[in-house]
Amino acid sequence: MSKAKQKPQPGGGTIAQNKKARHDYEIAEKVEAGLELMGWEVKSLREGKAQLVDSYVIFKNDEAWLIGAHFTPLSTASTHVIADPTRTRKLLMHRREIDKLMGQSEQQGYTVVCLSLFWKGNKVKADVALVKGKKLHDKRATMKERDWNRQKERIMKAHNT
Repeated sequence: MSKAKQKPQPGGGTIAQNKKARHDYEIAEKVEAGLELMGWEVKSLREGKAQLVDSYVIFKNDEAWLIGAHFTPLSTASTHVIADPTRTRKLLMHRREIDKLMGQSEQQGYTVVCLSLFWKGNKVKADVALVKGKKLHDKRATMKERDWNRQKERIMKAHNT
């Protein structure tokens, strides 16, 4: 008997990342949340058609909502429904996680953004983070540190060979 072939997930299960958020914000805390999706959205995510560039999370009626995430509808999957690519999507989190993030986001300078979407089994999960905006000098310091770490790696690699 032959083994059933599984389709490998591109990028190790990661669907989309918000690289701009990692550059613009300092991450204070991360939480994993589920997403309430429609069928055409899941099919579009399987094709990797998602963007999180301007997405953020708001809290309304003690629930968390993802705003600004763009899921491009597939022409073959959304023939019978009117697909809204930027609709507000509900995030599925425990009450204590929502309360904790809501309380901390009301503090000065904190906001909640979605960092990435990924597959966990057959479910779509989102990395939601409590973040604080970086100043220009913080961004420069981060870039200098990254460059210095690259140079260190090159020196160590050349020295070991």
